[in-house]
Amino acid sequence: MTERLTDRTVAKLPLPATGNRIHFDSEIGGFGVRITAAGARAFVLCYRNRAGRQRRYTIGSLPEWTVSAARAEAKELKRQIDQGSDPLSERVADREAPTVAELCQRFIDDHLPKRRPSTRTNYAAAIRNVILPKLGALKVADVTFADVDILHRKVTKNGVPVQANRILAQLSKMFSLAIKWGWRTDNPCRGIEFNHEEKRERFLSPEELSRLGETLDKFHDKQAAAIVALLLLTGSRVGEVLTMRWQDLDLNAGIWTKPSAHTKQKRIHRLPLSGPARALLAKLRTNGNDTGYVFPGISRTGHRYEIKEAWKNICASADIKNARIHDLRHTHASILVSAGYSLPIVGHLLGHTQPATTARYAHLADDPLRLATEKAGAIITNNGK
Repeated sequence: MTERLTDRTVAKLPLPATGNRIHFDSEIGGFGVRITAAGARAFVLCYRNRAGRQRRYTIGSLPEWTVSAARAEAKELKRQIDQGSDPLSERVADREAPTVAELCQRFIDDHLPKRRPSTRTNYAAAIRNVILPKLGALKVADVTFADVDILHRKVTKNGVPVQANRILAQLSKMFSLAIKWGWRTDNPCRGIEFNHEEKRERFLSPEELSRLGETLDKFHDKQAAAIVALLLLTGSRVGEVLTMRWQDLDLNAGIWTKPSAHTKQKRIHRLPLSGPARALLAKLRTNGNDTGYVFPGISRTGHRYEIKEAWKNICASADIKNARIHDLRHTHASILVSAGYSLPIVGHLLGHTQPATTARYAHLADDPLRLATEKAGAIITNNGK
């Protein structure tokens, strides 16, 4: 028999000998209290979904829930069910919905293998040190604009505004993939303002280049010294030099064919090698190694992965301040432009696919142009006398 449930009647209901038993309310169909042999009491709502399947939804347990509060919740649930909702399925879906931690793992498994080694390293570090600790426990679908904005602001306040921008860009990519994978419908990063970044144009001066050369000749890590020298001689990116393979080099013709997998633009790049670069590579070739890489790693089964510490020590020895490894590439480009070579030629040598990328060096053409105009002026003036 059913009766209207009250706090008093629920408290007096007997325990079943085994298992559990539901006592239904006489006022709301399907609403009742489930009692176990151990004495646990919980309010439930039994219903059929639109497909006709029987469901049992647990509203909550005593004493956290009173009968009146549970009855009000049951009424609201029945209203939603009448409109086609399925509360139990939605609860299960929410419980099983992927978290940001799971998004990070899929990003690592499915997306990072397609990126360059340096990008993989930086993305993995951001995930490990920032994203997981702050957002990892959240459901992907529950992350808000405010969650990402707060994270971006916090990293910025830690004194690394550029890193904050990189993490924001990475999160935006991750949530774009989450949309593609059907894990949410929008990108919570959209609309967050990036920190202002000053474009760096650091070129080594002739004096610095002279001191750098002297330091490289005496530096204890000969492999690192050779890598730095090739970065300066070729204007290549550090990842391209670290992954340089003997099979891609034709020292007789003086050509380095960079595979598309090793270049930022994802295209094969044929780079002519200067005499000094060819001489350095020929010297390295005589040492020999069986890894296939010009700069093998410690394990001798792959290539060297970084020279950050070596570069730091080289700069200290050469008294070069505030210079990044990438500034060697800028320096190479600045020398070419200052020597009078056109921007298209410089862009081709650097492997740029967009003219705008090379345009940053346009102002360096002022000196050779000024010399040209001065020469023209002198000729004209002399002819006029």
